[in-house]
Amino acid sequence: MNARDFLLLLLFTGMRRSEAQRLRWQDVDLKDWTLVVPETKNGEPLMLPLSDFLVELLTARHEAKGQSEFVFPGDGIIGHLKEPKRFIAKVRSASGVEFTLHDLRRTFITIAESLDISAYALKRLLNHKGGRDVTTGYIVLSVERLRKPMQKIADRLLSLASGEEANVQELAKVAS
Repeated sequence: MNARDFLLLLLFTGMRRSEAQRLRWQDVDLKDWTLVVPETKNGEPLMLPLSDFLVELLTARHEAKGQSEFVFPGDGIIGHLKEPKRFIAKVRSASGVEFTLHDLRRTFITIAESLDISAYALKRLLNHKGGRDVTTGYIVLSVERLRKPMQKIADRLLSLASGEEANVQELAKVAS
């Protein structure tokens, strides 16, 4: 469950592996349906809305969390899950799809773009800086403005994984 839920969080949020590994319960708000990543690659904290799928997943994890401060606890000295290599190998074997954890982020982005979610909303969901795009600095994308796009992405992922053969194959192509 720990590794499975970890992979699902990566796929349904586009988060980076290290950000999800270090996620603490204090940074998850199941009442407001948000999570905060205080330390990110670009140095700017990230607040993400949660889809209904992730609220259900995280609520179940929270109810069974035990003593760990981490959403994905691990047995080692650092306290959180390391890369779940054995679980990834099982998923690869069962699905026939070779993938990396970063491919889950790529899949999230690809699905979002295929749904015509604006590039600015995508950048905000992924916590990418605007770079030389001056317009980015003028657009305010609050967590509330990102809820609908996040739910749309989750709905599409769930649709692709619904068991219809064509959809499963399509998801596998996107992930590779």
